[in-house]
Amino acid sequence: MKIRDFFYRGAPVLSFEVFPPKREGNLEQLYGAVRELITLEPDFISVTYGAGGSTRDKTVDIASKIKNDMGVEALAHLTCVESTRQDIDEILDELERKNIENVLALRGDPPKDSSVFIKPADGFGYANELVSFIGRRLSFSIGVAGYPDGHAETPSLEIDIANLKRKVDAGADFIISQLFFVNDVFYRFRDMANKVGITAPIVPGIFPVFNYSQLEKIAQLCGKPPEIPETFRSKLEKMSHKSDECEKYGIEFAIKQSSDLLSNSVSGLHYYCMNKSSHIKGIVPHVDLTRHTEKTVESLGRS
Repeated sequence: MKIRDFFYRGAPVLSFEVFPPKREGNLEQLYGAVRELITLEPDFISVTYGAGGSTRDKTVDIASKIKNDMGVEALAHLTCVESTRQDIDEILDELERKNIENVLALRGDPPKDSSVFIKPADGFGYANELVSFIGRRLSFSIGVAGYPDGHAETPSLEIDIANLKRKVDAGADFIISQLFFVNDVFYRFRDMANKVGITAPIVPGIFPVFNYSQLEKIAQLCGKPPEIPETFRSKLEKMSHKSDECEKYGIEFAIKQSSDLLSNSVSGLHYYCMNKSSHIKGIVPHVDLTRHTEKTVESLGRS
């Protein structure tokens, strides 16, 4: 089933994101986590794509197993990094053969030894070009990324929103946002997107934090660090030597963040799982995903 069709049913869409492990021996561990996540009845699970296409085969294989063996729709990430048009065509051929109908089209990050993205020869320099290329096939529902705090390489949020519109105009069906901790940042981003005519569903990305050291890693994941509420940071720091309390507080924050988003009519919730299931299982059952509510709750994350 194409992911774009999930958004027509009225209820928020639930999804999780996993990544291919670097070590082969951790693959079964990942599948164990995915099986646990499936008990929460997600609409789809997305599988990331390593830098420079380093996990290309694993991404396709994992997405195939999730879709064909585990019975849950899969969203395979695909980037422009170090790939020619022919390379991308071959990947799309393989996805079609393996019954994968959904692709998240990304430009991708610069290689680790470079601070600048270089367009591959006979490849693409921007995600909107990749979206157009994938869209020729009509076989896929195409998602793209959005950046509530703005992309690290873009001088302003307004310019970043204009870039997002190019991706949607090129054929993207839905948008999954980068992680954020201040809901008002997401609402501002969504309002700006709507104002320029973006009507594609925008799904907020939620990163549950279960230890203080993760906050430092977030900057590396995002390129541009998201705004972090001072109360959230300070509480985690005070609990940093008590892992159980840290995880409990992180779960409580994610539940409140999720509930606030749902009360403000988001199209769905997308959780960055870090290949773990326990904390996600502590969050999702406490969030009402059955319908949008009109109830207004106190906005989270104001510093």
